[in-house]
Amino acid sequence: MANFSKPTAPRFSVDVYQNEFLPEGGRDVSAIVTVTSTGGGTTGGFAGGVPAAAGVVLMVDCSGSMDYPATKMRGAREATAAAVDTLRDGTRFAVVAGTHVAKEVYPGNGGLAVADARTRAEAKESLRRLSAGGGTAIGTWLRLADRLLSSSELTIRHGILLTDGRNEHETPEELRAALDACAGRFTCDARGVGTDWEVKEVTGIASALLGTADIVADPAGLAADFTAMMEHAMGKGVADVALRLWTPVGVEIMFVKQVAPAVEDLTGRRTEAGPRAGDYPTGSWGDESRDYHVSVRVPQAAVGQEMLAARVSLIAPDPAGGDPRPLSQGLVRAVWTDDLAMSTSINPQVAHYTGQAELADVIQQGLDARKSGDRDGATAKLGRAVQLAAASGNADTAKLLSKVVDVVDAATGTVRLKAKVAEADEMTLETRSTKTVRVKR
Repeated sequence: MANFSKPTAPRFSVDVYQNEFLPEGGRDVSAIVTVTSTGGGTTGGFAGGVPAAAGVVLMVDCSGSMDYPATKMRGAREATAAAVDTLRDGTRFAVVAGTHVAKEVYPGNGGLAVADARTRAEAKESLRRLSAGGGTAIGTWLRLADRLLSSSELTIRHGILLTDGRNEHETPEELRAALDACAGRFTCDARGVGTDWEVKEVTGIASALLGTADIVADPAGLAADFTAMMEHAMGKGVADVALRLWTPVGVEIMFVKQVAPAVEDLTGRRTEAGPRAGDYPTGSWGDESRDYHVSVRVPQAAVGQEMLAARVSLIAPDPAGGDPRPLSQGLVRAVWTDDLAMSTSINPQVAHYTGQAELADVIQQGLDARKSGDRDGATAKLGRAVQLAAASGNADTAKLLSKVVDVVDAATGTVRLKAKVAEADEMTLETRSTKTVRVKR
């Protein structure tokens, strides 16, 4: 591995897409806010290097079930080794073995190693000693990762978690308490291998810690997936970025959601940031673009009046410890008109992502209905999902749906439930249900 020089900081831009025109008496304003970060790096790593203060903890499930079949434990070792190989020089890192307790595998001294040729080789050698045995208590893994990542002055803190089973050795409340304690302290990507794990547990971990979740049904695919995750983590240049929403007196915030690359409701994660301003966490950024749906309710006004409905800013911590620094901003407006064509026109971006959010909801509702034996409810919801996926051009989700239902007519959402569905196919659809496609502009 070569040494890299210090990278330049990413530059952020904010673009607002909306129909600002409201009819007389109209109050609801929606906007899609596109945030783009450029110049700091790519998902393949920084052009100029890796941040000197980046830290990653790899959490590997070593519970007894990882030996059934043995390919899971072998795949986990190989995947973790591949991820270690992907670390850039200077990155701080550690490996944790997770069972009903969490154990430091490398470096094992209560801290983090600094990635170079020697430490990568030592870490991979330590993976040979990993063996399966014991239970599963994921909250203990996360708390150990948090302690390790907080032991150094890090700018980027990231976790990668692999599990193959249900979190049976701690209560849901204990896991939730661990997630609450770790939220905002590090981001975490979570992966389920095989089909014996609980989708809502894995996706809940990723959601709480602003990471990604996915299924790796075949352990043979773990190494490629871990490599891609680590490359993505190595491309991050700015951490703890927040979407700051300021609203005038009388304006009510309905919701704030990330809608691309995946649907994530941020409304309940607001932290106050001064008079009429609140921050919504977005995690770490490299070279990438994300879309957010902001919905507010404004006071009624007469035709011809206009107002600033909201100001959206990107905020990042000051490296010197001062007040958070603004990165970019955009404005959401409201203008009242008696022109019916102007006030009833739906902005294409808003319409597209409203449909994508509904798509994620009806997939989850349809799968829940199917599991509970409500075939009519499942057929109706999954049929609507097929219709939405086809209309929005979400080909990946449409393909996943076709493994759960037989599509008679995608345009009308006419489907039949398949008599037999592979468990991996159903879990893949549920895990990836929130993934969206960008609107074509």
